[in-house]
Amino acid sequence: MKQQKKIIIFLLTAVGLLVLPLILQGFGNAWVRIADMALLYVLLALGLNIVVGYAGLLDLGYVAFFAIGAYMYGLLASPHLFETFPMIAAMFPDGIHTPLWIVIPAAAALAGVFGVLLGAPTLRLRGDYLAIVTLGFGEIIRVFLNNLDHPVNITNGPKGLNQIDSLSFFGLDLGKKISIGNFELASVSLYYYVFLVLVILSVVISHRLEFSRVGRAWMAIREDEIAAKAMGINTRNLKLLAFGMGATFGGVSGAMFASFQGFISPESFNLMESVMLVAMVVLGGIGHLPGVILGAVLLSALPEVLRYVAGPLQAMTGGRLDSAILRQLLIALAMISIMLIRPRGLWPSPDHGKSLQK
Repeated sequence: MKQQKKIIIFLLTAVGLLVLPLILQGFGNAWVRIADMALLYVLLALGLNIVVGYAGLLDLGYVAFFAIGAYMYGLLASPHLFETFPMIAAMFPDGIHTPLWIVIPAAAALAGVFGVLLGAPTLRLRGDYLAIVTLGFGEIIRVFLNNLDHPVNITNGPKGLNQIDSLSFFGLDLGKKISIGNFELASVSLYYYVFLVLVILSVVISHRLEFSRVGRAWMAIREDEIAAKAMGINTRNLKLLAFGMGATFGGVSGAMFASFQGFISPESFNLMESVMLVAMVVLGGIGHLPGVILGAVLLSALPEVLRYVAGPLQAMTGGRLDSAILRQLLIALAMISIMLIRPRGLWPSPDHGKSLQK
């Protein structure tokens, strides 16, 4: 009976996710864009959960991998490189129109390499010290992107990269709407389905990792690194693997973000983004996949939904309060309230923290 109930819930959820963009389209593409961005943040939160939730490594610079993936795709899919380097333009006269199945592995590999590079010098650090170093790494990447416009203009500095190609595969351009009879499927809805597939694959990978030998070793390191090392676990390699694996999710998400937005700049990857990502993992439930997904959806969609609440509240105050500030205030109050009521997160893991109970 229980198994049948689970299957029914799974099927209903699957149908709901498939028809969601079709319903939201009726209220305007802005609502579908909110759903798209929520899926991207779920992808990012799942990657950060590997580092923070499974291995217990506090990473405050995770947005750097998001930026690396975005700029990799932005440089390959925008006219900037061809305008700056005539040699590249001569080599690819028709431009570099990278298909989806090349973009994803390339973004994952590049971000994974940077993840290992970040992990290597931080192997002896824990807790607050690790958080400070990773925070510095995230800011260094942002500053580099902001200043690599001279003497050679690589990233176009604070102006960012624009005219970035939309994704395409099997001749289907996700930047253009498609018509099926009298029904039109908007570009944002096409991106929704691509992001949904990536999220489902990420959930499957994360779930398999959690119950694998590697996942259990990460959790042993999280609970007590000295005891894990005494039991013969190679903590150095496993920490590097956690940083590398987590970074790959961020790189893929960054590439998807660049193609979806069509424009990126260093300001899209500031410290606040890293803080919000950590908040998503902590708010949902550290190390628990359903909780992490719930936290990511709530914290990514809530600011956008509150736009419709902040307007009337601003009118009530006679316009004295800025709507953006009011939205941040409402988000902060909601987060404080939830963490006071449920300190282990909205949907915590049933196993996490058992050793602390008396």
